[in-house]
Amino acid sequence: MKAPGFITPNTLTLTRILLIPFGVYVLFLDGGDNSKYQILAWTIFFVLGLTDILDGRWARQSNRITALGTFLDPVADKALIGAAMISLSIQNRFPWWITILILTREIGITIFRLAVIKDGVIPASKGGKIKTLTQNFGVGFFMLPFPWWLEWFRIGFISVAIILTITTAYDYIKLWRKGSSQE
Repeated sequence: MKAPGFITPNTLTLTRILLIPFGVYVLFLDGGDNSKYQILAWTIFFVLGLTDILDGRWARQSNRITALGTFLDPVADKALIGAAMISLSIQNRFPWWITILILTREIGITIFRLAVIKDGVIPASKGGKIKTLTQNFGVGFFMLPFPWWLEWFRIGFISVAIILTITTAYDYIKLWRKGSSQE
C-alpha cells in the first residue's frame, strides 16, 4: 500500500511532535497516580517512539532523506524524551538530576549541531540511536507502575542510558573534530 503523496517521512516526524502534548496530558490524568492512565501514557509514548524508527526507515528506503528530516528527527526525539522526563519529574516519579543531565546534553548537542551545520548536518550515529532507544525505554519504565522489587531493573536501565548519553555527546564532538581537521 502506497501512502498519499502529501504524507512523507517528515510529515510523520512532525505528527510525532504534535502528538507529544497528548501523551503528557494522559500522564497527568487523575494526578498521575492511576495505573491505567500510566499504562496508557506509556503506550502513547511508545507508539510515538516507534514512529522514530518508521520515519527513518521509510526515508532511507524511499530515498527521501532530507536535510530538514535529518535535523528534525533528533529534535522530535528530544522533545519526546524531554516532555516525558519533565512531566515525571514534576510528579516526583523521576529524578530531576537525570532530567537536567540528559536535557543539558540533548540541548547542548542540538546547539552544537546547529553551530557546525555549515560543515554539513551531522546525522545521528548508531550510538546516538541506541542512546535514544535506551533513554526512551529507561524513562518509559518510570511511567509504568512497576512493583518495588523491580526497582533495580528501572535504575539499571536508566543508568545505561545516562552512560550512553554522556559517551555519545563526546563521540559527536570527536567526529566533528575529525571531519573539520581533514579540510
